[in-house]
Amino acid sequence: MAELGLNEHHQNEVINYMRFARSKRGLRLKTVDSCFQDLKESRLVEETFTIDEVSEVLSGLQAVVHSEVESELINTAYTNVLLLRQLFAQAEKWYLKLQTDISELENRELLEQVAEFEKAEITSSNKPILDTTKPKLAPLNEGGTAELLNKEILRLQEENEKLKSRLKTIEIQATNALDEKSKLEKALQDLQLDQGNQKDFIKAQDLSNLENTVAALKSEFQKTLNDKTENQKSLEENLATAKHDLLRVQEQLHMAEKELEKKFQQTAAYRNMKEILTKKNDQIKDLRKRLAQYEPED
Repeated sequence: MAELGLNEHHQNEVINYMRFARSKRGLRLKTVDSCFQDLKESRLVEETFTIDEVSEVLSGLQAVVHSEVESELINTAYTNVLLLRQLFAQAEKWYLKLQTDISELENRELLEQVAEFEKAEITSSNKPILDTTKPKLAPLNEGGTAELLNKEILRLQEENEKLKSRLKTIEIQATNALDEKSKLEKALQDLQLDQGNQKDFIKAQDLSNLENTVAALKSEFQKTLNDKTENQKSLEENLATAKHDLLRVQEQLHMAEKELEKKFQQTAAYRNMKEILTKKNDQIKDLRKRLAQYEPED
């Protein structure tokens, strides 16, 4: 038996639709046959026809058949839309989003598989053909919804069993944790009793350790203070030495400047410049005396 890869319920729905489509197809073929029969009875009454008459007859037949086929194709498309509408409406009630692949509608392998399925399930079947005037499709709010609801109930029951099992495991873990807590509390009480007996000894030992620590800190502080005093003295001595070195350098610089000036005065250039300045001063004095002779008296 050919299969479409669907469950039994959905496969039965496909069979019902194929019977409906087969019935509609048979009616439409009968209509086309009647068009040819009407043409034979109404027009083909003479023994001979001209070319124009044959062309007119064929054109009329073509128009009638074209109209019938077009009407059937349109009706088939609209019927498929209504079928998709029912499926999508049922899916939306469960907040599902169905998707279609238009390219698969022209898959020759799948079309042959459907043809084989129709041949195996309908042609060779002794079941009565579905009445086209009253299609017995599953109600929108009963069959499909009830089946989905049952599946959801089963899923929730399985999930509930899993939660019960998990809750039982958690309860066992909680009981074990409480027992462990009781043991730890008892151990803590025993430890506190032991600590009470050793409390005085521990306090004395802690006090001794504290005194030793304070003494060590004092010693360290004194050592640090002494090191700081020694460092300060060393810095003061270094500062005094640096001051003496600075004064000595300044004195040497001053003596060098005097020596340089003395050497410069002994040069010929210095003597010539000094003679020139002396002459210029004498000339200025002479000019002043001459100028005083020509100034008017007050």
